[in-house]
Amino acid sequence: MTAAPTVDQLAVLVREYLLCGHLIDRASMPHIIGSWDLDEMQGIAIDEWMGASPVYTRRMQRLLGFQGTDVATIFKGMQLDIGAPPQFMDFRYRVHDDAHGEFWLDHCGALMDVEPMGDTFVVAMCHHIEDPTFDATACATNPRARMRPMHRPPRTPADRFPHCHWTVDIEADADPVPEPAAAVVMAATAAGQLPLPVATDEGRHDYAGALEDDLDLTSFSAGTLAAIADEVALQGHLLSLSGLLSIAARHGDAAAAEVGRHQLTGVAGVTAARLKAALGLGASLADAATVLAAHPAFLPRAYVDLRVDLDADAGTLHVALVGGPALDDPTGLTWPQLLAADPAAEALDAIVQAVDPHLRCRPVESHPGSGVVAAWDVVRVDEAAELPTDVTLTRFSTGADFAFTDEGTRVALRATRPTP
Repeated sequence: MTAAPTVDQLAVLVREYLLCGHLIDRASMPHIIGSWDLDEMQGIAIDEWMGASPVYTRRMQRLLGFQGTDVATIFKGMQLDIGAPPQFMDFRYRVHDDAHGEFWLDHCGALMDVEPMGDTFVVAMCHHIEDPTFDATACATNPRARMRPMHRPPRTPADRFPHCHWTVDIEADADPVPEPAAAVVMAATAAGQLPLPVATDEGRHDYAGALEDDLDLTSFSAGTLAAIADEVALQGHLLSLSGLLSIAARHGDAAAAEVGRHQLTGVAGVTAARLKAALGLGASLADAATVLAAHPAFLPRAYVDLRVDLDADAGTLHVALVGGPALDDPTGLTWPQLLAADPAAEALDAIVQAVDPHLRCRPVESHPGSGVVAAWDVVRVDEAAELPTDVTLTRFSTGADFAFTDEGTRVALRATRPTP
């Protein structure tokens, strides 16, 4: 996409970024369980979401001007949350009044991923992880809000529909849910403090009106959609860093960095393949450049300064990471830091090989004083690469091949089901 992306293209990217942010856990959790156990995975996941969700929820509220304390505000935030990508996590919402509402899932892609693994894994996700993290999401809007299940998996009977059903109540006399300690930490990071993007073009810039059953992304201006895309990409950075900080606190920085490299490689490769398909790209160096420039691992540019230089005539593609907030983070655990410290550049290889398995990234020296922290040339070789193991593990998720529908919701499916 050498020209400025259209509203339709940006809407596609926002939808893809939401889904691919959701797959971050699918990329890391196999390594966490393999290194430790299910209980440790559960604890890390709780820390991860409780740290990131309140921070990015409030950022999106400020970006789109729908700050408030009511149930509708909670639901609006959920519609633009990587924890609830549309259709894959097909949330349905009902607002009774400012203090009461409910939601249910007509399709839960996360359940489809976990259900084959057995009830122990389902209970870990749908009970132990969701209880504290749902309330952490709600407390970003109102610390007296409570999300409680009417029913949830394990499903009985096995085809029970909807997949789960929850109430949301704001209880005026309830003790406020305290701000999660992990969220305080994440709010102080460079990602949490990054200035919000500003749209200056004509068109819709906010979500200040009524809650929409299915938020029409194409109703926003191109500038606003670009800002939303940046914020959704930042959600992924916040989620990853929050989880890796939890691992570092429990097992040390080296263990966190190791999981982080696997996580980045897995989700980067799956995301690149989805972007290639969504944008209708081929297998040229120009297509690889497009995927690299659009990849959420390197957005927003205010956080990750990635330079992608294509010389089509010479047949060369050069990629460079330049110093900036993500590379200056004192944790050393941001995705760009992990990539810059990886001589093999496995995550970068996973991205370009999703475009063409004959592509490889070769590290190159940068000029002193250029500000470049790490740089690579993308070259084509004769031998096709095999799919990296980390990408294969991430592709276990049904989200890897999930197909969005043009109508933006599974209306036909819901029409055949009873209304909760």
